[in-house]
Amino acid sequence: MNKVELFNDHFQNFKVYGIPKAQLIIADPPYNLGKNAYASNPSWYIDGDNKNGESELAGREFFDTDKDFRPAEFMHFCSQMLIKEPKEAGKAPCMIVFCEFEQQFKYIELGKRYGFNHYINLVFRKNFSAQVLKANMKIVGNCEYGVLLYRDKLPKFNNDAVGGGMVFNCIDWGRDTKTPKVHPTQKPVPLLQYLIRIFTDPGDVVIDPCAGSGSTLFAAKELGRRAYGFEIKKDFFKAAQDKVLNRAIQPSLF
Repeated sequence: MNKVELFNDHFQNFKVYGIPKAQLIIADPPYNLGKNAYASNPSWYIDGDNKNGESELAGREFFDTDKDFRPAEFMHFCSQMLIKEPKEAGKAPCMIVFCEFEQQFKYIELGKRYGFNHYINLVFRKNFSAQVLKANMKIVGNCEYGVLLYRDKLPKFNNDAVGGGMVFNCIDWGRDTKTPKVHPTQKPVPLLQYLIRIFTDPGDVVIDPCAGSGSTLFAAKELGRRAYGFEIKKDFFKAAQDKVLNRAIQPSLF
């Protein structure tokens, strides 16, 4: 049976739960945008229209815990919870971090301090932009970014699981119309499943230390992987259970 567990706790407390080490870690850690979180988003204004004046979200942070996030502690967790590189080729683990453009370079440098000596930049291309309020002023962004980090050996790579052939580092960000939206930075399940298929096999362990909506755990479960996640915010934890994970599974409660 493929096990899925979501813990309402900080990933630093992982030793309490005795979870297995992962073949793949996928994380969307806080971007630390602070009070500019909604700056280019229609939500800054009432009903998304600047003619109506600012909404209650103007000058607000996405999360009050962003400022407390410590990237070095996160990277230490990842270095501890990825499996060791096996002797045989094609079996090594890796981690994928969704991040803001400039943060890619910070995670690359930080990764080297924790044994992740290699990286591949990732670009996730949308056919829409959240910066609609600036569309008549400048070129607007339609991409999100990430970085794949690994130690020395190339990670497990199942390109045949996604159609075979080459896998490009610029990946389409398809809309997810099926998964309930419970988190402002929620990632599409089809995109997560695409990444999970490439870097893991059925039965492998996937960990999301910043689980948010629980979409990574749901994506992994649907593909026959074991999945574990941490979400410190009680409201997101409950929403992830009730609206995302419980569509298919009953997660353990902690």
